[in-house]
Amino acid sequence: MAKKIRAGDRVLGNKGQTAGIPQRPAPRTHSPSSYRMPAEWEPHEATWIGWPHNLADWPQKFAPIPWVYGEIVRHIVPGEIVRILVNSKEHEGNARRILARIGVDPARVEFFRFPTDRGWTRDFGPIFVKRDAPRPEVAVARFGFTGWAKYPNWHKDCQIPERVAQKLKRRMFDVVVNGRRFVLEGGSIDVNGFGTLLTTEECLLDPAVQVRNPGFSREEIASVFRQYLGVTNVLWLGKGIAGDDTHGHVDDLCRFIDPRTVVICWERDSHDANYAPLQENWERLQNMRLQDGSKLEVIPLPMPSPVYLDGHRLPASYANFYITNSAVLVPTFNDPRDIIALGTLGELFPDRPVVGIHAVDLVWGLGTLHCLTQQQPAE
Repeated sequence: MAKKIRAGDRVLGNKGQTAGIPQRPAPRTHSPSSYRMPAEWEPHEATWIGWPHNLADWPQKFAPIPWVYGEIVRHIVPGEIVRILVNSKEHEGNARRILARIGVDPARVEFFRFPTDRGWTRDFGPIFVKRDAPRPEVAVARFGFTGWAKYPNWHKDCQIPERVAQKLKRRMFDVVVNGRRFVLEGGSIDVNGFGTLLTTEECLLDPAVQVRNPGFSREEIASVFRQYLGVTNVLWLGKGIAGDDTHGHVDDLCRFIDPRTVVICWERDSHDANYAPLQENWERLQNMRLQDGSKLEVIPLPMPSPVYLDGHRLPASYANFYITNSAVLVPTFNDPRDIIALGTLGELFPDRPVVGIHAVDLVWGLGTLHCLTQQQPAE
């Protein structure tokens, strides 16, 4: 029997149709189900990012990391504000100096002194939802975060959604099921904005490894998504990629690039650890349907050659791209397949440039561009 969903609605402030897809119905209440999680390519008000500070995330390789963050910010600010989480005045000063040296307009950056444990804003940051009518409104769905059910240093990170909602004076919905906050990392899901969500069984359904919500069935998880993210259709893939410290995040594996199309990583080397699970996911997608019953269009995206450091395989993937208002930022790995991935995505995003961001150092932290960013949709 499915658990009953109890909405925790804390009011912290008041603040086009796509071809071939019907207009979303106008919601009539302020309940969580009146809101939806917009797709990443929909207009942003801002991008959130947590300035790096945890040396343990990039042991012996931290020095270049703030400069990579600077490059990310530099390519985002032409199209939207970047809101940066920092731990202190000194931490903010360090970020400002780097951004000034590479020519980032300070008027396009806002700083928030909200201390964090790590810098992976996609996973612990606020997941924004939007009501489209009768009057557009952006709110925060307040999920739990527990360090990927693996690491002990997450208590500051888990406070960020509520602090952001309070600061921005946004309505906040506590995602609570039977008195317990539901745990969800932003990198474990991807949406098309019209009711369909991608995720993996490895991340959300494994009963023994990095368990986020013990005892929850896929039907119960789908009920949470319907209640708080406006999702009516959940597509379950199998396993994520090799080297993924999160145990199966979908943002290293398969992504929507428009309401009807996904890209999915593809490995041609039959001896590679990714070969079998990626083939299985490809086969699953062939039989999956969108919220209106139509078939997905599925586009293969190459995997880079395996990236190792100190004997550890790292989760290098071109699928960890981030869609901004004015560009698509794609991690690159000094690999001949970089140009193939950039070309593939360039054809799929004709309305904005596709920009490669060097991520060989960044991926030593076990994540890249999408993992570091979180979009705030425009009203």
